[in-house]
Amino acid sequence: MSRENGRVAVRSEMRWNGWGDPARASDLPRAVRMLLPLLLGRVQKPATAVDLADVQLEPSSLLGDDVQEFAAVVGAEHIDTTDESRIRHAGGRSTPDLLRRRKRHQAAPDAIVLPANHDEVVTVLRLCADRGIAAIPFGGGTSVVGALDPERGAHRAVISLDLRRLSGLIRLDEVSGEARIAAGTTGPDAEALLAARGFELGHYPQSFRYATIGGFAAARSSGQNSAGHGRFDSMVTGLRVATPTGDVDLGRSPGSAAGPDLIRVFLGSEGIFGVITEVCVRVHPVPRERVLEAWSFADFSHGVDGLRQVAQSGGGPTVIRLSDEAETAVSLAQVGRIGKALAKGASIVTVYEGEGIAERRARTSEILTAAGGASSGGGGAEGWLDGRFDGPYLRDSLLDAGVFCETLETATTWSNLQRLRAEVTATLREGFADAGARSYVMCHVSHVYPTGASLYFTVLANVRSDPLEAWAGIKREVNDSIMSAGGTISHHHAVGRDHAPWLEQEIGATGVRILAAIKRELDPTWILNPGAVITSERSDRRG
Repeated sequence: MSRENGRVAVRSEMRWNGWGDPARASDLPRAVRMLLPLLLGRVQKPATAVDLADVQLEPSSLLGDDVQEFAAVVGAEHIDTTDESRIRHAGGRSTPDLLRRRKRHQAAPDAIVLPANHDEVVTVLRLCADRGIAAIPFGGGTSVVGALDPERGAHRAVISLDLRRLSGLIRLDEVSGEARIAAGTTGPDAEALLAARGFELGHYPQSFRYATIGGFAAARSSGQNSAGHGRFDSMVTGLRVATPTGDVDLGRSPGSAAGPDLIRVFLGSEGIFGVITEVCVRVHPVPRERVLEAWSFADFSHGVDGLRQVAQSGGGPTVIRLSDEAETAVSLAQVGRIGKALAKGASIVTVYEGEGIAERRARTSEILTAAGGASSGGGGAEGWLDGRFDGPYLRDSLLDAGVFCETLETATTWSNLQRLRAEVTATLREGFADAGARSYVMCHVSHVYPTGASLYFTVLANVRSDPLEAWAGIKREVNDSIMSAGGTISHHHAVGRDHAPWLEQEIGATGVRILAAIKRELDPTWILNPGAVITSERSDRRG
């Protein structure tokens, strides 16, 4: 595979039982420790988490000749059956994932196989199909919906197919504004390679520092700059995919009427149809200017009205997001403004990048002011921008302190937004109350469209029983509530295994049959990510 800029540097490993850089794991900030008793009462310290060296796994189920066959394809140094590597590939980074990693006995893939290019991926998949071995595509390891669970389904073993060696900028067409990037390239590496040529992709989900280009495509990711640049699926212009039965190479032109758009079949497929190895994306010149501004509103309702009008008028900020009263209060408390945190009010962050900032800002400011908003300058927005990728570190610190913390998201139309928020919030509060726990529910609008918006919930709870067991029941109730209230089961976290039982309610029985038919054609032995997306098979460990 030729590359214009070569391969990127070897990525650092994430904390094995938490998020991100192990050196950044820390105790709770003092301001948060002061706030928690007000929100949740006295929190009990959790049981001590197990050390990595003390985790116990079942021996690998791979046979000696399995390992030899994989090694013949990728090289002996690129197949790993050590316990540490297996543990590091044993799922994603949801709160349930991390709670399971605090236990002594854990499930893990039987080996990690690291191909270097598309052809090696194809050969590995064919070996898996021939030998009855399941394969879980693994990018940055950031899934929060069970998409990386090491489930083998009906197969005798399961490998994690780590794509980190498929990295680099393959081609940049500066005239057309289009780049082809290897799927295992992380977000920061992709941006660095593009920036060296004066371009950027501009896709910044919270998982940005670790998630990969292929993962963005496979999960239909939506970044924080979506108001300006769109969702990741809207940026994709082509894909190369390896399947057990053949190659797929899509994206011949910027527009086509040559049948249904097969690119959309693989976007959001989470590795169940094939392994995305290359992604062609729309890019743009690095913005020369950035302007930030925060706004305050009397309440969430007025903020939603302002957001809706901005989205429907077009030509607004690159980033626009609204935090409800509960989330605004916690954000203020984290920077030591507890007095203000106790007052009611919602807040909006706006970021403008690129061309025509003065005109776009003036139009947005007029709309937000008319909706009841008041500008509070750039300080609040700058604080959000500085820490926008760090939320998972705080989540881990809360777990270490005995506070359950988890997120979930959905989306709906503007006319249904308030109803959906109210019903999900009520379901969360009632579910934790039934489990004997005090909870605190926060919500923000993270992505906007002319016809609707997403809702992103964060819940803190003082759970005194088994948090995994309590959350499994509450999450089922919340998913039922989302569907009955007219929301989508996922706006940008994807389906994985956690949401698979609700997919039929969203796309219908015929829709599920269509997806199953595609899988049978491309993956007839169902080796790819068994149990994810379109099957109701559930493992006992997920409740």
